[in-house]
Amino acid sequence: MIRQHFGLTRDPFIIDHDAPLLAHQQRHFDILKVHSQQGGFCLILGEPGTGKTVLKHHIIHHDTKHWITPVINRSLHSWHNILRLLCQAFDLESDGSDHKCEARLIAEARALHIKGKHIIPIIDDAHLIPIEALRKLRLLLEDFPRSHNLILIGQPALNTTLQLRINHDLKTRVTYSAKLDALTANHLAEFIHSQLDRVGLPHATFTEEAVHLITRSAEGTLRAVKNLCIGSLIEAVRDRTKTVDLKQVNAVLLQPHWRHNLTGEPAEPVLIPPANLPTQS
Repeated sequence: MIRQHFGLTRDPFIIDHDAPLLAHQQRHFDILKVHSQQGGFCLILGEPGTGKTVLKHHIIHHDTKHWITPVINRSLHSWHNILRLLCQAFDLESDGSDHKCEARLIAEARALHIKGKHIIPIIDDAHLIPIEALRKLRLLLEDFPRSHNLILIGQPALNTTLQLRINHDLKTRVTYSAKLDALTANHLAEFIHSQLDRVGLPHATFTEEAVHLITRSAEGTLRAVKNLCIGSLIEAVRDRTKTVDLKQVNAVLLQPHWRHNLTGEPAEPVLIPPANLPTQS
């Protein structure tokens, strides 16, 4: 609908590996490229919507001839299941005992090392992974060649867990960590304009007032900006206009999930009198 209305050949505000990185994301990405060849763990931390997924897509699609980047997106599992997810990510057979799965993974890692490949496993939502499973993964990686690096992407709670004394063995394996903070309004406006450039729309498609309202309402997160922009473009289609202004953005912000304080909720709890009370004579 948006593509047809605006005469586009691709959907706007789609986050994938072709999406340009913002300056701070590019800086972290460049550092990760160095650490990926040295073994150990790298942590990418941030609250939901701060741009971790964009960074992950770029890691996965960087230098696919030399980088092997198996991804586990379902981290809330026991070691038994995570081990099999790893086998599947490496396109290996996952049947048999845990010991057999581990042996297959080690053999595959060594074979890839001989071919000059760098192994960069990625665990998304790593703050959800059971700590014992992460510890067993660390022990498994001890038998991998040095040309590997485990990237753990998650919320800041992951770093809090690793700071505990009992997890010192895991913390000492971390070679690099970065926290993606909430973005400034200028960064968010840069993101909007870069996405418009990507699909061939002029910056004036969103008025300055609309951009200001979107960046103010997004509370520093790229995901919120993306959703607000897509919603506003849909409203522009409905209004048969090719310019997104305050009217379209406000129409999106009136949706219940964007409103922090719903005026329809009573200030005090409603007291319902008990039924069938005996009347006084």
